[in-house]
Formats: sequence, C-alpha cells, structure tokens
Amino acid sequence: MAIIHQAELQPTKLELLAEWLPRQPWFTEPGTAALHKVGAYRFDDPAGEVGIETIIVSVGNSTFQVPLTYRAQPLAGAESWLVGTMQHSVLGPRWVYDACADPIYVAALAASIMLGRPQAEQYLQKGENLELLAQTVYVRSTGPKLDSVPHVSSAAPRATDAGTAIETADLHLLVIRRLDLDVQPASPLALTGTWEGQTDNVKLAAISDA
Repeated sequence: MAIIHQAELQPTKLELLAEWLPRQPWFTEPGTAALHKVGAYRFDDPAGEVGIETIIVSVGNSTFQVPLTYRAQPLAGAESWLVGTMQHSVLGPRWVYDACADPIYVAALAASIMLGRPQAEQYLQKGENLELLAQTVYVRSTGPKLDSVPHVSSAAPRATDAGTAIETADLHLLVIRRLDLDVQPASPLALTGTWEGQTDNVKLAAISDA
C-alpha cells in the first residue's frame, strides 16, 4: 500500500511537470499554461523506499501519462532523467525521476502487466490513523497472467514516436505517453486504465518484442 502524507510540496508536482514536459520529445502541445491533473495511480515498492506514482495530465486536446519515482537520495546514473527536486514538509528533500529510467518502477510495471499484480491501495496518514483514499485511475492487465517476471536491475529508456521504450537484458516495455482515448486496446500483455469521464479502457503500457 502507498502512504500519502498530509504535506506541503515545494515546488508542487504540477509545477515541476510544467517546466519539464515542454522539453520532452513526445510532448506535442505548445505550452503547459492549462496543465490539469486528470488522476493518478501508484505501484508498491516491495522495499518501501521508493514512491512510484503515475500521473495522468491533460493539456489542450491531449492527454499524457507521466510515471514518476520519488527518492530520498539521487539515483546513480539517472541524472539526465531527473525531473527535479522538491521539498516535502514531512519526508524532506525528494529527487523526482522520470520513472522509465528507474528499475524499481520498471519491475513494478512488469509485475502488473505479466502477473496481474494490482495497483497499490492509497492511504492518507492522519496522525496515528490511516484513511483509505479512493482511486482516481483504475488499471488492470489484459493478461494472460504469467508465472514470473525477469529480474530488473537497470533500465535503458529511449524516446519513440509512440512513447518511451524501456529495454533491460530480458524485458522490453513500451510506456505510452500521449494517450489515445478513442482506440480500444486489444493486445495481450498490456496495462489499461480508466478514470472519471473515461469509461473505455485506454492502453497505458505493454510488453514489446523489441
């Protein structure tokens, strides 16, 4: 499960994204003045050290998917994938990365697609109590469910016209960045999502041959 703290963020996540998105090759809008958060979903880090959140944003006529990881220390070798840093009023400084370069996210995404591992339940920390939060994005695997996933120790992402391809020694993934809200995903071993106002499944990511 994911524990969400009642905290102030400086800068906010959307402020970070407003600066970072225009520099991405897959971002097709002229600016981010009307950037709006549609929803988000999270995966669990088994070690409980890395926050894994995918934010879906809209700008103009486009909807984009932005997977992020939040770390207490810099991720070695991922300097070019740093979205920015922010100050968390509870947890202190956080390094925010494009999650496609973070092996913790890649392993979690692969487990969701290949094993059908569910997204993390989200709880708000209120003093000594935890309050279950409603999901704003629901994700599921198209199957079939496999028995295991390859070990992921590093990730080598590269931009494509369709999104971001992530390559490891034994695994190829494609993360869709600009989401097609009209085409129904039919491929196996994909991750799809729905959210308020979007009742048809949208393809978010898939296992790729190469």
